[in-house]
Amino acid sequence: MLMRTDPFRELDRLTQQVLGTAARPAAMPMDAYRQGDNFYICLDLPGVSADSIELTVEQNVLTVRADRAPVRADGAQMIVAERPYGVFTRQVFLGETLDANHIGADYAAGVLTLTIPVREAAKPRNIQVTSSDQRQAVTA
Repeated sequence: MLMRTDPFRELDRLTQQVLGTAARPAAMPMDAYRQGDNFYICLDLPGVSADSIELTVEQNVLTVRADRAPVRADGAQMIVAERPYGVFTRQVFLGETLDANHIGADYAAGVLTLTIPVREAAKPRNIQVTSSDQRQAVTA
């Protein structure tokens, strides 16, 4: 048997049942890092079907939208309902150095991994140094 001592969670659950609303987290957890010429964003979306994930890019804003349906068995009485469900969204502002036209997306084990390449113009490059200092021989 599951026991719980937080009376506010029970109040939230009852409110959700009466009003038909779902608790929503502030945001889907995210990690972001750069490795080489790619920028990676990893978003936790456990229990979400890959078909319900939508990615859109408008100007420099990447929007991730996902829908998780509640798990309900016919005739079952819900005892504990702490897992959020419904529509989740997260927006990420992309810098001008990223190539939003070539974003890759992979969803595995409840983690959506986005790969965003760095624009060619923004990649570090070497600049050749030339010398214009020519020494002229002074004739006497």
